[in-house]
Amino acid sequence: MTRDQLLRASCRHLTDAASGEQLDEALAVLSDWSCVEGQLQREFRFADYHHTMAFVNAVADIAHREDHHPEMVVGYNRCTVGYSTHSVNQGRGGLSHNDFICAAKIDQIASQRA
Repeated sequence: MTRDQLLRASCRHLTDAASGEQLDEALAVLSDWSCVEGQLQREFRFADYHHTMAFVNAVADIAHREDHHPEMVVGYNRCTVGYSTHSVNQGRGGLSHNDFICAAKIDQIASQRA
């Protein structure tokens, strides 16, 4: 999978979690993200609260369009974004292709704001 493939993809209803190989492949493409306690996470830093909140609103727009919503922890000049898919693994949760798609789209908006 490439970054461009992730950017062109759209989230869909999934029931299967990503395999370890798929996770490794995704982390190679999404190099600033890491897997922390079963969640795909990245921290973003900004100049001030205004820029942080603009980013949060842009992430919310992606979440709405993709119907795939992250957990976000917001501070004055930072935002940690975390993704996992609750519907995979027979409802036990895990990482899915949808998480990788949204992470790539968030990276794209973050790079445009840098």
